[in-house]
Amino acid sequence: VQLVDSGGGVVQAGGSLRLSCAASGDSFHTKALGWFRQAPGKEREFVAAINGVSTEYYSDSVKGRFTISRDNAKRSLYLQMNNLKPEDTAVYYCAARRTAVAYTIPQEYDYWGQGTQVTVSS
Repeated sequence: VQLVDSGGGVVQAGGSLRLSCAASGDSFHTKALGWFRQAPGKEREFVAAINGVSTEYYSDSVKGRFTISRDNAKRSLYLQMNNLKPEDTAVYYCAARRTAVAYTIPQEYDYWGQGTQVTVSS
C-alpha cells in the first residue's frame, strides 16, 4: 500500500483546509485509516481515525472542528479542518493499518504518507 497525502498550506486562524490521502493497493475498504501530526520538536500525535465500518475517532484537541471521512470507491481518505488554530500547525500524515480496527497509537499503523505541511498564522 502506498499513501500520498496532499492539501496542506498556509491559512489564517479561523480558516479551513481539506487534506486528502490517495491510496494504492488492494482491499482499501478493509483497512483502518488515520491522520497524525507532528510539530517541530514534538512527538507524532493522533488526530483522527476511521475504522473499516466508518466509525470515527478524534483527539480532544480537534473534536468538533475536524472531520475525517473515507471514500472507498476512490481509495481516498480526507480530513476537513475548520476553525484552525495556530497550535494546529504541523506536518500532517495519513496512515493505514492492515486490519479494520482503528487505533490512536502511531506504532499500530503499517503504512504512512509522506506528510503535508499545515501552517496556521495568528
